[in-house]
Amino acid sequence: MEWQIQLLGRDLRVALSRAAVRALEARVTPLHVEMELYFSCLIRKRVYFDLPQRGEVALIGQDMSIGFRPVMSRGGCSVADTNPEEMLVDLPTGEPQRFVPHWLKLDYRHGQWQGEFGY
Repeated sequence: MEWQIQLLGRDLRVALSRAAVRALEARVTPLHVEMELYFSCLIRKRVYFDLPQRGEVALIGQDMSIGFRPVMSRGGCSVADTNPEEMLVDLPTGEPQRFVPHWLKLDYRHGQWQGEFGY
């Protein structure tokens, strides 16, 4: 299943696998998806599920919301997988829409949501 939505004024194509559609239909609460683009010495892309919503989100019906958060490290250069949330700050561009991805793909495998996004 696929949707074309607007997030921060930019087009975003959202594709769900059949397994993801079934998992979404089985939920009793809406799914919140957050794409995070982390700027450090390298760039890291991550997709989080069911975190509290931050900033502007786009809705897909009543079942799913999608957000985007470009961030950077408060100190030093680290791309470690265990970055504490308090070490991240929103990217101070004032124009996060410049970094909104073009596509987001969601899947549900082995009882876990999975996602990837790109440009």
